Amino acid sequence: MAKNIIIGIGNLLFCDDGVGIIAASYLKKNFDFNPELEILDGGTLGFGLIEYFLEYDNVFIIDTISIEDEAGEVYKIPSDELLGSTRYKNTAHEVEVVQMLEACELHDKIANVTIFGVVAEDIYNVKIGLSKALQKKFNLLIEAVIKSVEELGVKAIKKDNVLLQEVIKELK
Repeated sequence: MAKNIIIGIGNLLFCDDGVGIIAASYLKKNFDFNPELEILDGGTLGFGLIEYFLEYDNVFIIDTISIEDEAGEVYKIPSDELLGSTRYKNTAHEVEVVQMLEACELHDKIANVTIFGVVAEDIYNVKIGLSKALQKKFNLLIEAVIKSVEELGVKAIKKDNVLLQEVIKELK
C-alpha cells in the first residue's frame, strides 16, 4: 500500500505565509482518510523535510507561491514542473523545495511530489491568520487537495465541521 503524506509548510507569524500550516491543521481536524494518510505541520523545517521525500510514495505540499495572480488562487504543480522551471524559485520555501527535489534525484527512490501553491496577499505583516482574500478562497484549496488525494484511491471522510477561524484561533 502506498504511503501518502500532506505537509503544510510556512511561517504562521507572517499572515498568509502560514496557509500551509493552517490548511494541514484544518484537514486533520475535519477529515479522516481511508486508507490512512499522514498530515504534518512542516513549519519552516526546510531541508528537515527531505526524509519525507524519500520515505513516502506521494507527498503533497501546501505552501504559498509567488506568482503574479489574484490572491487566493491555487496552483497544483507537479515536481517535474518545479524542477524544470525558474518560475517558482522566488521565496525561501520555493527554493528549498526545489533544492530538496534536486538532492533526492541522487537517490533511487523519491516520492511523487505535488505542490499546492497559494498566491499570497500578505506575507510581510506580523499577524497569525489569513488575509480576507485567502479566507474567501480557502475552501478551493482544501477541495483541490482532497481531490488529488482521492485520485490516489484515498477516501476523505468528513468527521467534523471545525471552522477556519477556530483552527486559526487554536494555532495562535
